[in-house]
Amino acid sequence: MSTSWTVDDHLRDKPAANVVMFHRFVELVGDCGPFEFSPSKSTVTFKGVRRGFAGARPTAAGLTVYLDLQRELADDPRVGSVSPYTSRLFVHHLRLTSLDQFDAELAGWIREAYAVGAGEHLG
Repeated sequence: MSTSWTVDDHLRDKPAANVVMFHRFVELVGDCGPFEFSPSKSTVTFKGVRRGFAGARPTAAGLTVYLDLQRELADDPRVGSVSPYTSRLFVHHLRLTSLDQFDAELAGWIREAYAVGAGEHLG
């Protein structure tokens, strides 16, 4: 029997503040345009018209996020690691621990990732 994961599975039994951060992340993605959720055991992936571009998962310590961007971000305490994903993309792993980290800069990174989901990196 295969287990199908849902967004609710990822939110269940997590601290309320971290669930609020997840919903704020969803809001910022939604501000960019339409997307689909693609939950798996490890994370909730956000998919654009061409591909997945971001993921988020509430944990006991905060919100773990990844963003696929066309560039490496400058030093920021929210960014835990950056790795080449393809010849044109870098995957950024972020740890968010409070709502005050959801600033205009993070919203801009999400917009950049959304453009990757639309296939902008292929042009």
